[in-house]
Amino acid sequence: MFFHIICSEMVGLSIGEKHVIQGGIAQDIRSDDRKRLTPRPINVKTGVISQANGSTRVRMGATDVIASVKAELGRPTALQPDKGKVFINVDCSPTAAPMFEGRGGEELSAELSVALRCCLLGGKSGSGAGIDLSSLVVVEGKICWDLYIDGLVVSSDGNLLDALGAAIKAALSYIGIPRVNVAAGASGDEQPEVDVSDEEFLQFDTSKVPVIVTLTKAGKHYIVDATSEEESQMSSAVSISVNRQGNICGLIKQGGAGLDPSIILDMVSVAKTVSEQLINTLDSQIAAAAAGEDES
Repeated sequence: MFFHIICSEMVGLSIGEKHVIQGGIAQDIRSDDRKRLTPRPINVKTGVISQANGSTRVRMGATDVIASVKAELGRPTALQPDKGKVFINVDCSPTAAPMFEGRGGEELSAELSVALRCCLLGGKSGSGAGIDLSSLVVVEGKICWDLYIDGLVVSSDGNLLDALGAAIKAALSYIGIPRVNVAAGASGDEQPEVDVSDEEFLQFDTSKVPVIVTLTKAGKHYIVDATSEEESQMSSAVSISVNRQGNICGLIKQGGAGLDPSIILDMVSVAKTVSEQLINTLDSQIAAAAAGEDES
């Protein structure tokens, strides 16, 4: 996919530097002293955008992203009257990297938006969706919550998709959706009258919302949480979204090189292990942030 192509174009490495990176991966000692399957430490800050219902800033190394969620009342579609709607859009700050200026940033933003929708919302039918759209319905066929999820790439040092996925999950964990009281008496095509509380808020259920784990193949080995320099050596990659229950919500293959089915199965197994660690880290940091707010 384009977001790996552009990242590889951003990194101009000498032949010697490429050999060092490839040799380190082969010996299970990466340039930042991590092992092949060790992600970078993640830092989560919640409530960074006051106008949003939920927002977080996630840093993974020098990769820095923000996700915000805004909830607005809308009307379900005729094809899915029992489901709410989710819209996902990503912007890449031109200051994040020189290649993000102009068309490069626009194309990368579009690719990341599509990939996130695939990983979080499943297919067009909703199968495999990690976000429960039925939980967003207020009155079937008439009123639902529309979630507008916006991602912003502040700075990039590889693994943008995983960082954005983590930020979105954290933002959804932090979101408070106002309680809606529906007046009785509406019939037929009439829209019911509603009262949206500004004091009572419902917690969004994120138990099935996945995180994304990308496994990047460089040489004969694959690594997790690749930096931009490591992505420049990529032959192929697989991004797998996994929720707390270990269910696969989406899978995207990137790059032109083929992968043996047995390797993909092994990648899925690794993704499940790494996703569990990531979810536990997100949960602990969100809980710590909430405790800090309660004390202030």
